[in-house]
Amino acid sequence: MSGHSKWATIKHKKGALDARRGKIFTKLIKEITVAARIAGGDPDSNPRLRTAILAAKAENMPADNIKRALQKGTGELPGTTFEEAVYEGYGPGGVALMLEIATDNKNRTLSEIRHILSRHGGNLGANGCVAWMFHKKGYVVVEKEKVDEGKLLDLISEAGADDMAEDGSNWEVFSSPDKLQQVVERLKAAHIAPAAAEVSMIPQSFVKLSGKEAHQMMRLLEELEDHEDVQHVYANFDIEEAELHALTQAK
Repeated sequence: MSGHSKWATIKHKKGALDARRGKIFTKLIKEITVAARIAGGDPDSNPRLRTAILAAKAENMPADNIKRALQKGTGELPGTTFEEAVYEGYGPGGVALMLEIATDNKNRTLSEIRHILSRHGGNLGANGCVAWMFHKKGYVVVEKEKVDEGKLLDLISEAGADDMAEDGSNWEVFSSPDKLQQVVERLKAAHIAPAAAEVSMIPQSFVKLSGKEAHQMMRLLEELEDHEDVQHVYANFDIEEAELHALTQAK
């Protein structure tokens, strides 16, 4: 799956740019609000909320913003009610797509997402059409230059991770979602900063793309991820690392 971890790394680096911080904050605030509404405002007993707050802190979101989002979720403060949805479909070359949505108007969002997909060689599918290809995992990317294979394997084993794999210039580490934070903390204690760390839907098979289809896929992903109601985009494309780097640098 050459390039899979590279795309995860690129996304996280983009998220650190000040120009996009407003959009990043908007998505994180929605996630905190929804998580608190569904399972309460105590991070110790609400793993989803705990993960969302940690993600917000990693993006340097002010503590007051986090607190207000949490209070809107619990009803202590007035706020917009967001509904969640999962859209499934296909991108260029038959790439499987899963989109996690949080919106205050499902009809509007569905129409806009369908339009984005159609412009970039994709289409929506029926519920369940691609979900079977993905499994929820804790997912960490570590650049090879930061640690050798043996040491990394020892560290992640101690932290309860399930597996690791090689992907071009990166190592990929997989765990159950509830072990993700333990893995990240163990790496940081060893002075190894992950290039990316998230709870993700990991595809079990990949579709190889290159040339025009690879370019279409990148444009589609970026437009979907820029949409204010799209919380996460998961896809099973496989683009060679060098071509992926060239496509993301071409802007």
